[in-house]
Amino acid sequence: MATSRFCDVQQAPPIEVFAVSKAFTDSTHEKKVNLSVGAYRTDEAKPWVLPVVRKVEAELAADTSLNHEYLPILGLEAFATAAAKMLLGASHPALAEGRVTAVQTLSGTGGLRVAAEFLGRVLKYNTMYHSNPTWGNHRLIFSQAGFSSINQYRYWDAEKRGLNLDGMIEDLSNAPENSVVVLHACAHNPTGVDPTQDQWKKIADVVEEKKLFPLFDSAYQGFASGDLDNDAWAVRYFAERGFEMMGTQSFSKNFGLYNERIGNLMIVVKDPSCIVPMRSQLTLLVRGSYSNPPCHGARIVSRVLNDPALFEEWKGCIKTMSGRIIEMRKGLRERLEKLGTPGTWDHITAQIGMFSFTGMTAAQAKYLADKYHIFLLSSGRINMCGLTTGNIDYVAEAIHDAVCNVK
Repeated sequence: MATSRFCDVQQAPPIEVFAVSKAFTDSTHEKKVNLSVGAYRTDEAKPWVLPVVRKVEAELAADTSLNHEYLPILGLEAFATAAAKMLLGASHPALAEGRVTAVQTLSGTGGLRVAAEFLGRVLKYNTMYHSNPTWGNHRLIFSQAGFSSINQYRYWDAEKRGLNLDGMIEDLSNAPENSVVVLHACAHNPTGVDPTQDQWKKIADVVEEKKLFPLFDSAYQGFASGDLDNDAWAVRYFAERGFEMMGTQSFSKNFGLYNERIGNLMIVVKDPSCIVPMRSQLTLLVRGSYSNPPCHGARIVSRVLNDPALFEEWKGCIKTMSGRIIEMRKGLRERLEKLGTPGTWDHITAQIGMFSFTGMTAAQAKYLADKYHIFLLSSGRINMCGLTTGNIDYVAEAIHDAVCNVK
């Protein structure tokens, strides 16, 4: 047999979150719990299709004027415009002054990739900084987009289980001019730790002083606190200070549209005359990548964001989701403290959003998987949505056992 030209292809390392989820799926244990995958679950541990999404899908199915023609390369404009207004606030001066442009992308991941391609290929930026730790895909996206200098800024303080602001400021102060800084708009993944408003102001000061370029990753607006305005505070503050910047938006979590890959890339500039040539370059990047985005999710989100009644109904849905997560945080902390689990657990309720950086070690995570069939990442990150009123006692007792007996 002839030697294949593919024989030298090396086995890539596994992506942990998917490997852990597969272990959960393969387990036959009656009490197994999946605390790894980043998706919302109901108190019955089931995926939830938002009622407002069901309503709009029924309306779309009944609308015989709709067809399946291609969207424009940069997507559904009514969606992209509404999404930008949601992130910036509809009354933001940059919108009225024509200094904002937005394009539909393949969810937040696709938005980050288009942003990275534009920053690297068009603006010729080559250096980026992301938090340590960060979402596992940030580094891969920028490296595959051609960035050769990929760096970290300190973020998580393991001892106090909170934000290492001094380390973050010091690292950003040492970054070279025109470095791209990826910032989590809210509900930091994986730690669940967000800067306070005063801390955001200090971060903005160093970004401005060092002439860095802010790129906000907004995957959880509304889903984090239940308040769209509260979750967008940092983005709006940077915009109000006059930064040129980008913001990527995902509607996977806050609309439950995970597999529709619906996202947005928003760009704020100082000079509106830049927008037409910028969009022309974005058009080339998208055309050479995926040609144009899918329509179904964009139509759903566009209808909801542009219809006052549907918009209010949707805000009720995100309050339901964020509220359940908050209750699970309270419940887990209360149980661990009642059990007398070593250490402090107030960080569980101080953190926000879907994820919690528990402080558990890789060995403790393995112990939970092996003995209790409770699956989480080796970093100790858990998805709070995996907790339910039916399993929270089981999980708390297992964590207590792991912390007491495994280092």
